[in-house]
Amino acid sequence: MSRSADPGTPPGSPLRRVLTSATVALAVVAAALALPSSAGTRTASLRDVNEQVKAQAGLPHVDPYGTPPHTHDPRFKNTLARSGETGAETRDPTTAAEARSAAAYVAAERSRPDPRLTRVPVRQTRRTTPQDRYAMAGGCYVLSPSPGRYLKRDGAGSTVSVVSTGYQQATAFRFQATRLGTYLLYTQGRFLAVSGGVGLDAAPSTDAELTVRLGARGFTIHLPGARALTASGSDLAVGTTPTPFRLRRVDSCSAYPEAHIDVTGNPHAGITPIQEVRGYVDAHTHGMAFEFLGGRAHCGRPWHPYGVAYALVDCPDHTLTGGNGAVLEAFLSGEPTHDPVGWPTFKDWPSPESLTHEGTYYTWLERAWRGGQRIFVNLLVENNKLCEVYPLKKNSCDDMDSIRLQAKDMYALQDYIDAQFGGPGKGFYRIVKSPTQAREVINAGKLAVVMGIETSIPFGCTFKAVAGSDVPACTAADITRQIDEMHRLGVRQMELVNKFDNALAGVAGDVGTTGVVVNAANFLETGSFWDMKTCADPTTEDSDRTQYALPGGTPAAPAQDAIFGAIGQLFGGLLPAIPVYPAPQHCNTRGLTTLGEHTVRELVKRRMLFDPDHLSVKARSAAMDEIERLRYPGVLSSHSWSTPDAYTRIYRAGGFIAPYAGDSTGFVDKWRRHVGWADRRYYWGLGFGADINGLGAQGAARGATAPHQVTYPFRGLNGVVVHQQHAGQRTYDLNVDGVAQYGLYPDWIQDLTKVAGATRAADGAAILDDMTRGSEAYLQMWERATGIKPDSCRNPGLRTSATRVKQLVRKGMTTNQVMRAVGQPFTRLGSTYGVCATASGKPKIMVTITFSPGGRVTKVA
Repeated sequence: MSRSADPGTPPGSPLRRVLTSATVALAVVAAALALPSSAGTRTASLRDVNEQVKAQAGLPHVDPYGTPPHTHDPRFKNTLARSGETGAETRDPTTAAEARSAAAYVAAERSRPDPRLTRVPVRQTRRTTPQDRYAMAGGCYVLSPSPGRYLKRDGAGSTVSVVSTGYQQATAFRFQATRLGTYLLYTQGRFLAVSGGVGLDAAPSTDAELTVRLGARGFTIHLPGARALTASGSDLAVGTTPTPFRLRRVDSCSAYPEAHIDVTGNPHAGITPIQEVRGYVDAHTHGMAFEFLGGRAHCGRPWHPYGVAYALVDCPDHTLTGGNGAVLEAFLSGEPTHDPVGWPTFKDWPSPESLTHEGTYYTWLERAWRGGQRIFVNLLVENNKLCEVYPLKKNSCDDMDSIRLQAKDMYALQDYIDAQFGGPGKGFYRIVKSPTQAREVINAGKLAVVMGIETSIPFGCTFKAVAGSDVPACTAADITRQIDEMHRLGVRQMELVNKFDNALAGVAGDVGTTGVVVNAANFLETGSFWDMKTCADPTTEDSDRTQYALPGGTPAAPAQDAIFGAIGQLFGGLLPAIPVYPAPQHCNTRGLTTLGEHTVRELVKRRMLFDPDHLSVKARSAAMDEIERLRYPGVLSSHSWSTPDAYTRIYRAGGFIAPYAGDSTGFVDKWRRHVGWADRRYYWGLGFGADINGLGAQGAARGATAPHQVTYPFRGLNGVVVHQQHAGQRTYDLNVDGVAQYGLYPDWIQDLTKVAGATRAADGAAILDDMTRGSEAYLQMWERATGIKPDSCRNPGLRTSATRVKQLVRKGMTTNQVMRAVGQPFTRLGSTYGVCATASGKPKIMVTITFSPGGRVTKVA
C-alpha cells in the first residue's frame, strides 16, 4: 500500500533539514572538535576536554572547549530578586515589628476553616457502547459491521478482514485520539490504515488517522476526500458509502506508548462551583515556547497527534551529530555533549539545567494537575532580535506574530487534551477569561489556564534612537487596537518589557555576560545601549542589574535567563562593543514613557492583570505610581524579576506574588520573607513561577544523601497518592533528579514541606497551607481587578449595616452581583457567603448569604 508522508519525525526516521542544521552547528563547534593533545598527535573529544579541564581546575561545572566566556551561578534561582547581586538587595524593607505582625496575621489565616472538598472522576465512565464519537478515546473496542461478524487480524500479518466469530475472539483496537473525533486504531504495534487498500501499518500516518461519526445505525469511519471504510462480505475496502460499525468495549488491548501519570486517587474539587478553592498556582510558565525564537531553538513540544514518541524528540541539529553538535545546549548546560534520545530513554534530558528541551509535555501537566495544581499561567513569549540572530528558524520573528501563533497553539492543545478525555470540555486543561470562570473550573476539579504575554517588543513598540531622540515605532492608537485584539484572544496577564528597552519603558537588564550580549542586541534593536548610571543612592537595595563597571567597581553578577545571551554569543557575529559603566549599584535612567503609561491605563481599563517584572526600577516605580493612583489591585510579580520596594507596594495594592520556584531550599527562604510582607487587608496565599521551557533553570536535586528527603509514595492534596513518575524507561526521583520536568512539581511541593519542617516542624505544614491557598489568593486578586471591593471583615471601613446589606442583596442575584453590591465575602464555604456588617451598636456581625445550586441568592440570614 502506498502511504502519505508522516508529518512527525519519530526516533530513527530520516531527519529533515539536517544539512542546514549540520552546517551551522559544525561551523560553530569546529574548534572544539579538534583540540590537539600535548604531543600534537591526538584529537581529544569534547567530553575528554571537559573532564581534563575539570580535573585540572577542580571545577564542578565547565563549558566545552571553544565556548565563549560566560558564567553559571545556581544561586540566582534562589535570590529574593532575580538580579544576581549579593547583600543589599536581599534586605527586608520592613521593620522587624512589621514582619512579626504580618507573620501573625498569616498564621491566623491558616487557622480559618477550610472549604469542604470532594473528588471527581478523572474521566467519564466508559460504557459498553460509546455514547458519542468522542467517548471511545483511549479505550479498547472491537468493530462489527453486522451481528456476529467482527474485524480480525490475520494472525501476526498486516491484513484485516471481516470474519464470523464471537467478540471475544475479534481483534481489539485501542482508539488513540489524534484530535477531536479522529483516531489511530492501534493493535499490537500496528495501525489500521486506509489508502489503496485496508491493512495494518507499522507506523502512524495521515492514512491511519480515521475520523469517526455517529449515525442512526452506528459509527462510520472516514478519511479526507469523501472516502470511507466499507465492509462487504469478508473484505474491507475504501468507498464513498460508509458501512456503519457497532463498537463494543472489551477489557484490554495493546497499550499505546505514553508517559505515565503515577498519581492515584481522583482529583479534588469543590462541593459547589462558587466556594473557596484549594490548589497550587504557577503564575509564570512558557508552555508554547516550542514556537519561539523561530521555532528551531527549542527541542520537543507539549503534544503531538501521534503521541509522546513524536513529541519528545531532540532537535535535528542535535540528533545528526549524536548530541555533539548541540552547541546551544552545550553552552547553556556546561556539558559538551548529550544523549539526543528523548523517548523512551530520557538519559540526559529533560533535566533542571537543560533549557533547550521541552519541559511541559501534556501528561506532565496532567501529573501536576492530578497532584494538586489548579492555576497555570501560560505566557506567550518572543524576542525578535535574538530570533533573527539564531540561524535556524521556521516561524516569523515578529513578536506579535509569534504571540498569535502561540495563542492558537494553546487552543489546539486544549482541543487535543479534550480529545484524550472524551470530547469538548471534558479535558483538564481549560483556558479561562475571568475569575468567575476560573473558580467554576477549579471547583469542577480541573486546571484553570490563564493566557498572558511576556515579550520584548509588545505591539511592535520598539523605538530608534535618532540624533539624541527616541522615535517610537507605534502610537497610542496602535497599542489600544492590539490590546483589544489580545483581549479577544484571551490574554488576561501581561508584562511590558522582557529583554530590551522599548517604546513603553526601560528594562532592568541582565547581568554578567548575558547582560553584555543582550545589551548589544538592545543596540541592534534600538540604536542605543542601556543607559545605566550609578543609582542616586549607590547602596540602594532597589537597583537594576549590575553591568560591567569601571575599575574599582564590584564585578558583574552571574548571567541568567541565559538562553538569550547564549544565542547572541554563539550566533551573533560581530556584536557591537558595549560601554563600560560607572560603579554599581546601577539604575536604568529610562523609565516609563507616555506610551507606557497609556498601556498601563489600557490594561486597567480592560481589567487585565499587570506584571511589573523586568521593568527598570524607575519604570516600575512609575508604573506602581499609576497603579496606586488608579487604585487598581490587579497587579502581580510572577517570577521574582522585581525588587523589594515593589513587592511591598504590590501587596499594599491588593496584588499577588509568585516567587520564582528555583530550588526548594531557596524557595523556602523566599516564602519566609514574603510572609513578613503580607497585608492583613487581603486574603493570603502564595504561588510560584516555574519559568520553565527555555528561560529559567528548574529546581536542582538536594542529593541522594540529603536529610529530610521526599519518600515515595506520599499523600498529596485531598489524599491523592503520588508515586515516582515513569516515562518510557526513565523513573524520576526528585531527590536525585530535581525538577527535571513539569510533572515533578507535586514532588517539589512535598520537598518544600521537608525543607521548611527541618528548621521548625510547624513550618512544613505552614508552607503547604500557604501554597494550597495560592489559587484562592490569585482569584481574589483577580476579582478585585474587575472592580469588586475587598471584604469588609478585614477592612472595617467598608462595613455597612446589616439592614443595608439585606437591602442590597436580593433573591435571585448571582455571586458576581452580590460581590459588586457588598464586596468580597470573608467566607465562601459551600453554598454560603459570609460578609461583615454592623448592627445594634455592634462593630461586627456576620451576615450569611445562601445560594441555590445554580448560584443564585435564596436567603440573606
